[in-house]
Amino acid sequence: MSQKFDIDSIAKLARVSLKPDEKVKLAGDLEKILGYIDELSKLDTKNVEPTSHVLPIENVFRDDVVKPSKVRDEVLDHAPKREGSFFKVPKIIGE
Repeated sequence: MSQKFDIDSIAKLARVSLKPDEKVKLAGDLEKILGYIDELSKLDTKNVEPTSHVLPIENVFRDDVVKPSKVRDEVLDHAPKREGSFFKVPKIIGE
């Protein structure tokens, strides 16, 4: 597959600046990518079901169960200052 790309337009759309040697490399990479896609489009996929994952997976969610937790208290124990169940910090807005 031999295609010519307007690398300057592609770079402008992507908002990147490319050096001349990078433009040549990008053109070659894009040509290879599109060539590979062209090869894939030749495959017969009429009897292949669409999938989103290669392995059959099921929903793995569990029921949400409320449990008591003392993590907040453990974290607040390490705070320099606290007020009830909150961190106490110096006021910085409205001074």
